[in-house]
Amino acid sequence: MTENEISYKIIGAAIELHKKLGPGLLESVYENALAYDLREISLKILQQVPMPLIYKEVKMEAGFRLDLLVEDKVIVEIKSVEILAPVHYSQLLTYLRLSNKKLGLLINFNSEVLKSGIHRIVNNL
Repeated sequence: MTENEISYKIIGAAIELHKKLGPGLLESVYENALAYDLREISLKILQQVPMPLIYKEVKMEAGFRLDLLVEDKVIVEIKSVEILAPVHYSQLLTYLRLSNKKLGLLINFNSEVLKSGIHRIVNNL
């Protein structure tokens, strides 16, 4: 399955989740519910994946964590904030670069219409 096919399934599940729960909940609620829904459609999901930083050939446990890693290809960063800041986009792009993944989804569940809260971030896709 390609990154684009995986992202299509993730976006569909996220929209259905948002229709059921609406905005205003904690990020952890959306993360756990989305992970559950994605597992239900037989996608391989890892949650809170540690992301080490390799700097000058030294591996450092810097405390970075990916919210969701889907099929070992797509990173999903979940937010529940009033407005996404530029740093949120930069954070996901950095995760993509550090992990050599090509596609990430930044999803802000605190949106009236979730479609406007979904952003695709690519790294050499």
